[in-house]
Amino acid sequence: MSKRKTALITGVTGQDGSYLAEFLLSKGYDVHGCIRRSSTDYRERIDHIEGNPDFHLHYADLSDSVSLVKLIGEVKPDEIYNLAAQSHVQVSFDVPEYTANVDALGVLRILEAVRLCGLADTCRIYQASTSELFGRVEEVPQRETTPFHPYSPYAVAKQYGYWIIREYRDAYHMFCCNGILFNHESERRGETFVTRKITLAASRIKYGLQEKLYLGNLSSRRDWGYAKDYIECMWLILQSDEPDDYVIATGEQHTVREFALLAFHDVGIELEFTGEGPDEKGIDKATGRTLIEVSPDFYRPTDVVNLLGDPTKAKAKLGWNPQKTSFEELVKIMADSDLRKAEAEARTRDLRQ
Repeated sequence: MSKRKTALITGVTGQDGSYLAEFLLSKGYDVHGCIRRSSTDYRERIDHIEGNPDFHLHYADLSDSVSLVKLIGEVKPDEIYNLAAQSHVQVSFDVPEYTANVDALGVLRILEAVRLCGLADTCRIYQASTSELFGRVEEVPQRETTPFHPYSPYAVAKQYGYWIIREYRDAYHMFCCNGILFNHESERRGETFVTRKITLAASRIKYGLQEKLYLGNLSSRRDWGYAKDYIECMWLILQSDEPDDYVIATGEQHTVREFALLAFHDVGIELEFTGEGPDEKGIDKATGRTLIEVSPDFYRPTDVVNLLGDPTKAKAKLGWNPQKTSFEELVKIMADSDLRKAEAEARTRDLRQ
C-alpha cells in the first residue's frame, strides 16, 4: 500500500487555495493550510471543510522565515503549493515593498525552509507564477520560451520568484516547478478583481442595489480560464517524472468589454457600447441608461493589454484539458452566483423597508 501524501498549501483561504484543498482532499491527501494572523479572519472559502479530520490550519507568514521553518519542519510535506501572494497588480503600485517581500523573498524563504528541514530530496514544490511576467509582450501567444518583460511591481517580484525556483532546481536538484498561470476566475474571486467586480455589479444593478459600474481600459485583452480547472493542472505538474515549468492558459483571448457584455446578458440586461477610450460608455439597450463608465482611476501607470497563453506543453506532457470550461460558461457561473447574492441582498432590503 502506497504512503499517504501530505500537502502544504500557502494562501489556502484564497480562491485557488480553497479549490486546491478540496481537490487534494478528494485525492486522499492529508492537507495542511497556512494562514496569516489577522484581526479579521477571512475563511468563508474554506469554512465548509474546516471540520474535515484530514484538513489542518496553521499560522505562518511568507514574510517570516522562522514561522515557515517551524511549520515545514512539523508537517514534513511531500508537496508544497505556494499560492500565497499580494496578487493584485494595481495594489502593487501602492505597496511595492510589501509586494516584493512576500511575492519574491517569500518564495526564497520556502525553498530555504525545505532545505533547512532536510526535505530537499523528498518535497516537491509548486510555485504559482503569473502571465504578468510577459508584461509588455514580445510574442503572441506567450509560451514557456517567450521572453519576460514585467510591467508592474507585482510582475517584477514574481519574476524573482520564478527564477529562484529554477535556480534551486539547478543548484540543489530540488523538484520545484513554476506554473505560469494566466488569468483564472471563479465565483470565489475577490471582489476587487475586474471579473468579479463586473459580475457583482451586473447583479446588483439588476436588483436596484447599484446605479453604475466604473471600469478601466475596456480594450484590455486577457486569457481567462476557470480556477477550478487550473487547480488540476497544478497538481499534475507535481506528479510528473521530472520538474519543469508550464504555461497554464486556455489559448483564447477576450476583452474586458466582452466579459461585461456577457455578464450583463446573463442577468438579463443587454448592453451596447458607445464612444472610445475614456469616453466609452455601456448603455442599457432597453432603457437608454448609462450603466458602465470608464474611470481614469482604474488605469495603471503601466498596463498589460495583450495576454494570450499557449497551453500546448501542458496538454501534451500532462494530458491537461484547458477547454474543460468555456469562456461563456465561466462568465455564466460567476454571474449566476452573484445574481443569487444580489437577490438575497435585495430581499433583505425589501424586508427592512
